[in-house]
Amino acid sequence: MPIPTDLVDSDVEGSGAPEVDSKYRLIILAAKRSKQLQRGASPRIEIDPQKHKPTRIALEEVMRGRVHFDIKEADGAGGADQSDL
Repeated sequence: MPIPTDLVDSDVEGSGAPEVDSKYRLIILAAKRSKQLQRGASPRIEIDPQKHKPTRIALEEVMRGRVHFDIKEADGAGGADQSDL
C-alpha cells in the first residue's frame, strides 16, 4: 500500500520520528533498514514478518523512531551528507 506524500510529510514533522528532517532521509533510512531485514535482522516493532514485506516493516520502524542513525558531514568537495544506521 503506497503512502501518500502528505502522510509522509506529517510523519516526518510529527512526533513519530523527530530526528528525521526530510522525507528523502526517511526513504534512504528505510531502504538501508530494509536491506538489513532482508539479510536476517529481526524487526524492532511488533509486526508479523510473514504478512508484511521488509520495506513496509522498515518504513514503519523509521516512522516510529526505532531506527537510530548518525548524519556524517561531507569531507572535501562535492560530497553530500550521508546517513549511517
